Amino acid sequence: MDKLIETIDLTKIYGEKETAVTALNSINTTFNQNQFTAIMGPSGSGKSTLLNMIGLLDKPTQGKVLVDGFDTSNLTDNEISAFRNEKLGFVFQFSNLLADLTVLENVLLPSQIQLDSPTNDKAKEVLEKVGLSDQLFKRANKISGGQAQRAAIARGLVNNPTVVLADEPTGNLDSVTAKNIVELMKRMARDLGQTFIV
Repeated sequence: MDKLIETIDLTKIYGEKETAVTALNSINTTFNQNQFTAIMGPSGSGKSTLLNMIGLLDKPTQGKVLVDGFDTSNLTDNEISAFRNEKLGFVFQFSNLLADLTVLENVLLPSQIQLDSPTNDKAKEVLEKVGLSDQLFKRANKISGGQAQRAAIARGLVNNPTVVLADEPTGNLDSVTAKNIVELMKRMARDLGQTFIV
């Protein structure tokens, strides 16, 4: 399999001197294309910090993150924003849908940032893949938690990102719904060639 994400001596230290906390300590790892990868560990072990580094939401104290062979270390803030919008999709523990918008409008939000935006047809296609084709025009505050998280996955996929980063995407769901969401992401990684790091 082709290497998609590579971290080289990735280190993140919060605070200074006696209050310093090392969240990541020289992490060297790779994630391959078209794979579903779950990062597991106890609370406070650095899982979210690692995802934040890979997603360029935070900068490492030292080390590098390579995405598709590209070294992201020296990007400016504007370049980071553009890179994230083009290459990365995000799904968080809470769906963060805007309550007053419809499911379809929420999924189309990332396209407002990109010049080469997907059409409504693309958003509808992704919503169909996550099983929400019958919920397009419902307001976000009128759907279930599981449906909201599936809409959040669709929103993360609508711009065809190179990789989708999901930080505890099932943490706010009951066990049955959580299992369904994980199976959905695994299926999309397998069938659609999407790369998920969870």
